[in-house]
Amino acid sequence: MNHQFAVNLSTIFTEVPFIERFAKARDAGFTTVECQFPYEHSVEEIQQELELNCLQLALINLPPGDWQNGDRGITVDPNRMDEFKKSVKVGIQYAVALNVKNIHCMAGIGTNLESKLAKDTFLKNLHYAATEMEKHGITILIEPINLYDIPGYYLNNLQQAVEIITLLDRPNLKMQFDFYHIQRIHGDPLPYFIENRDLIGHVQIADNPGRHEPGTGEMDYATIFSFLEEKYSGSIGLEYLPLKGSKASFEWLNKIAIGGR
Repeated sequence: MNHQFAVNLSTIFTEVPFIERFAKARDAGFTTVECQFPYEHSVEEIQQELELNCLQLALINLPPGDWQNGDRGITVDPNRMDEFKKSVKVGIQYAVALNVKNIHCMAGIGTNLESKLAKDTFLKNLHYAATEMEKHGITILIEPINLYDIPGYYLNNLQQAVEIITLLDRPNLKMQFDFYHIQRIHGDPLPYFIENRDLIGHVQIADNPGRHEPGTGEMDYATIFSFLEEKYSGSIGLEYLPLKGSKASFEWLNKIAIGGR
C-alpha cells in the first residue's frame, strides 16, 4: 500500500506495560506507531524506545485532563482555558522532541455546558493551539467520536467537525477520521471520507461492532483499503481492541490489506 499502518500502542499490545510495546511493534513488523497519552513516561524514555526499535511516532493526543475522573479532553470547558494552554505546551514539548507531526485534541464532555459558550470556547482554544503548533510544523486534529463510546462527548458528528474546521480556516487544523466512529455515528463511512477528503489529516480504523480488528464485524474494509490506496497517502492508525490477542489480531493484514507495515 502507499501508506504505513501505525499500530496504536494504547489499545494494542496491552498484554505488556506501555514502554515494552514499542519492541512488540517492531517484532510484529511495524515501522510506525501512534499512541493516545504518552505523558506517564518521560520524553527520554520514549525517545530511547523509538530509536532502539527504529520506529516513527505518527500521532499523540494532548493531555485530556483528569481521565480517571471522567475528563475526555477539556477544550470546550470555559473554566479550564488556562489548563488547556498548559496542556498545549506539554503536547508540543513531547511532539517536538519525538518528531511527531500530528496531535489529536479531544473536545471534552459538553453535557453540562451552555452550547454557545462551549462552541465559543472550543473555537478560541483550537485557534490558540493551531497558532502554537504551526510554529513547530505540527497539525492539530479534531475527531468526531460516537456517543455510545463516550456519552456526552461534545464533538459527536462529522458535520460539526467540518463546520469548526471551516470556521477557523487554519491550514494546520484537520479532521481525524476514524472509520469506526463515523460508522457508528452516520453509517457507511466511505462516502463521508470521499466528500471531506481535503479536510482529513489522519485516519484510524477498527471494525464495528466491538471496535475490534478489521474482519471481525460488518464493515467492508477490503473496499475501504482499496480506496485509501488510491486516494490517501498518510498513515493509518490501528486503534482497535484486539479480539484474539494482539499478535493474532494482525492476521487480517494479509487477508484484507497487503503490506503497509
